[in-house]
Amino acid sequence: MDYYSLSDKAIEKQLGQRLRALRLRNNITQQELAQSTNLSLNAIKAMENGRFKASTLIAVLRELGALEELEHFVPDTPISPLQLAKMQGRQRERASGKRQKNTRDESQW
Repeated sequence: MDYYSLSDKAIEKQLGQRLRALRLRNNITQQELAQSTNLSLNAIKAMENGRFKASTLIAVLRELGALEELEHFVPDTPISPLQLAKMQGRQRERASGKRQKNTRDESQW
């Protein structure tokens, strides 16, 4: 699926549909899922319609035995050995952003 061609709302809806399919595959009702995750029935319904918080997603995936799927959601990005050597073993902590060239002529001061 080409997620870049979808709007944010369409992606949220797609995630909700997949979570619903996972719940149904596990033969669990919305009410049962709500009770076992200590969430409201409305939270489960909203999640299946693509409206949820990260904490709701984590609780539901944990209950459905699919928490490892988060690894595919945003995979770990290991630093390359060359980059690690360049940084002398330190982990990057900040982004510097895109650098802009100074277009002013300093001699005009």
